[in-house]
Amino acid sequence: MKYDKLFSRGKIGKLLLKNRVVMPSMGTILNLTTGEISDHEIAYFEERAKGGVGLIITEFTPIDPLGKSGISHPRVDGPKFIPMLSRLADTVHKYDAKIFMQLSHAGRETFPDFIDGNQPVAPSPIPCGLVGETPRELTLPEIKVLIGKFINGAMVCKQAKMDGIELHGAHGYLINQFISPKTNKRTDEYGGSFEGRLKFVKEIVEGIKQMCGNDFPVSVRLSIDEFAEGGIQIELGVAVAKFLESIGVDVINVSSGIYESFDTVIEPITYDQGWRAYLAEAVKKEVHIPVIAVGVIREPDFAEQLLQDNKTDFVAIGRGHIADPHWCKKAQSGRESEIRRCISCLYCADEVLYDHIRCAVNAKTGRELEFKSFRYDGDGRKVVIIGGGPGGMEAARVLAKRNFNVVLFEKETRLGGQLNYGSKPPGKAKMLWLLKHLSSQLMQLEVDLRLGVQADIDTVKAEDPYATFVATGASAIIPKVEGIDKDLVCLVQDVLGDSDAFSEQNVAIIGAGMTGCETARLLASQGCHVALVEMLSDIGTGAGLPDKLDIVKRMKKEDIEIFTDHRLLEVKNSAILVEDMKAKRTSEIKVDRVVLSTGMRPNCALYDQLYGQLDNLFLLGDAVSPRRIGNAIQEGFEKAFVLE
Repeated sequence: MKYDKLFSRGKIGKLLLKNRVVMPSMGTILNLTTGEISDHEIAYFEERAKGGVGLIITEFTPIDPLGKSGISHPRVDGPKFIPMLSRLADTVHKYDAKIFMQLSHAGRETFPDFIDGNQPVAPSPIPCGLVGETPRELTLPEIKVLIGKFINGAMVCKQAKMDGIELHGAHGYLINQFISPKTNKRTDEYGGSFEGRLKFVKEIVEGIKQMCGNDFPVSVRLSIDEFAEGGIQIELGVAVAKFLESIGVDVINVSSGIYESFDTVIEPITYDQGWRAYLAEAVKKEVHIPVIAVGVIREPDFAEQLLQDNKTDFVAIGRGHIADPHWCKKAQSGRESEIRRCISCLYCADEVLYDHIRCAVNAKTGRELEFKSFRYDGDGRKVVIIGGGPGGMEAARVLAKRNFNVVLFEKETRLGGQLNYGSKPPGKAKMLWLLKHLSSQLMQLEVDLRLGVQADIDTVKAEDPYATFVATGASAIIPKVEGIDKDLVCLVQDVLGDSDAFSEQNVAIIGAGMTGCETARLLASQGCHVALVEMLSDIGTGAGLPDKLDIVKRMKKEDIEIFTDHRLLEVKNSAILVEDMKAKRTSEIKVDRVVLSTGMRPNCALYDQLYGQLDNLFLLGDAVSPRRIGNAIQEGFEKAFVLE
């Protein structure tokens, strides 16, 4: 077998796992609002169990409703939750996979709106830098009650046939708050010394072992490095792991970060594959119990090498299982080239804040019940797709699988649309993984690709299609400013298409959304002096927290000048005139080039021409409204799936 270690059996305590692949805890918001496990959640986990994973660890599950960290979580704080938890366990067990519930409490890392207007609680009244709410310090009796609730939650899980539990002692949540010197300033028995700060988790672990038995596995997820001033660093993190081993913990799930360093908890696209493996390796050198490594592990070869190099005992494939639930089966059967790799775009993390789990590259994620019955009823009927970006390619893939005869027109000589540009800034090459996957699928499915052809109404009608999908993308918005038509002005796409032509120049980028910020980083890496001009008071508007933290941190190191609350008034021959909108004064910025990143508007003219003249006409992606890759993929999949 190519992946000897990855698909060898492993043990956690006395629990035997069929392989070394773990699906770690990730929020889904698929449960019912009552906290019960839903059929949608069971279907989501069933698909991953069916795909071959060895161990599934469920999402953040508060042991008390006042310990929530989001809008909705599963619950284990009473026997009424056992029947559906049991159904989940039975479903996962059908496929010889094992399942742990992750028991948690948010502590200070939550908002009153999530906990019925109550004030968050914590070991000490120190506010989280992100949340901004000052928590109430827990009393000794309250601490004892919470310890009991963790133990009772574990007992519920055992009764529900779960194979073990995980205590969430990472990412700045309550157990982490007790352990960390940054957040625990108590002087009583639950603070002060190393042993005092560990007393909370010690009593939880000992209570679970006493009530559930020594053979019931307990995992602890730990932030070995909080990447926060005054917090846990690697030496202390390793010492905590050794202590946990000494009190009977069966496995250490190695993680990092807290809310203030959230880009090290859920990493943006710029982070390298396996960047956190050194933390797992440091723990493994000092403990004798198994260790789980996590952190942008995307490819089977990479995962196998971590095991072969003895850096870890298990590998956690998290977002990789959101993107492709059959990651394991594809790798084990030698079809690793077919794996739909996660591109780290964080669409999942952004969606789960207010909706249920979704994935930019896999439209079925979180909607497994909706898309359960795939029909192969195309019967060779011709379908025309105009536009070879993500939405058009995904529609083509699904329709071809359904046995339609698919013809795809793309005006450029290559597929991919905005993926080709979005992959250019530093650290964003993972975007090309999606392009490679979709291109490979279309070739395999023998889609008729007509590249370099600008389709018009006559082109489409000549094909006499049964259905037509218009995915013609969007075009740049050009602000109405004096001098905007000068030769030194170009679009952000021009830079991303040929950034070498801009090296060593003074460049002003107008618009500091994520595209503008990423383009600024690209030009700075090529020796340009970059001025970033933004009308709003902040940059990266609309970006999720990890992306925002990451881009700001990186831009600070790259000497990029940022002018927020400034608007462009005029483009001159070697300068731009801008207005400081707060100070109400104007100034000039010397430039060689001006790059516009001022938004996009949909290209829907062809759709408008075809409307009313063809049956089964659909509009997709940015041609509807310029949004994210996930929206385009979702619409391409949905429209192709429901076509009658």
